[in-house]
Amino acid sequence: MKKLTFCLLLGTLSQSVWALDAADQQRLAGIQQSWAHIQYELPAEQRTAAFEKLATQASAFTRERQSVAEAWIWSGIVTSSWAGAQGGLGALSKVKDAKVDLETALNLDPKALQGSAYTSLGALYDRVPGWPIGFGDADKAEQLLKQALQLNPNGIDSLYFWGDHLYRQKRYSEARGALQKALQADPRPGRETADAGRRKEIQALLVDVNKKLN
Repeated sequence: MKKLTFCLLLGTLSQSVWALDAADQQRLAGIQQSWAHIQYELPAEQRTAAFEKLATQASAFTRERQSVAEAWIWSGIVTSSWAGAQGGLGALSKVKDAKVDLETALNLDPKALQGSAYTSLGALYDRVPGWPIGFGDADKAEQLLKQALQLNPNGIDSLYFWGDHLYRQKRYSEARGALQKALQADPRPGRETADAGRRKEIQALLVDVNKKLN
């Protein structure tokens, strides 16, 4: 099986985070920043071990703060990114764990981090192989990604993953529009590394989209 490629940095600290105490906010920001460093600044051969270490931290956060949807979102993001770095059939168990984390977040607060659990889960459904190997489902992905856009219509991540979905569905003109809009997203304070990395991914996908349209 081809290497799974998950790049799921989704959202900055949304309005819902005001309910978290200062220590939780700092912990969440630390996980976000570590994710961006690993995903966009470390060499590929170092990412698996780094994500494994970060996944341990994210999992500890969920155990200690089981009612915090944001903790579950980032546990799912980190675990799926670890799966992407590892690749192969062995990554599927991690992807399933990430799915459970994201579903837990949705049950707690679907609006947390501007609907990032919808975006993350939608991205998983788009990228994971379908039955009988995995749970991948393009229709389910579209449903989830549309819900994410309802909550965050101008977010760089919600628009990027929607554009990627449209590209996978060969809806190239729509994909280009979504990706161009994603490039216009407002910068996220404290998320400079993540924003820069995501914009490079958007630009690379736009090259592929434009090739299909020309």
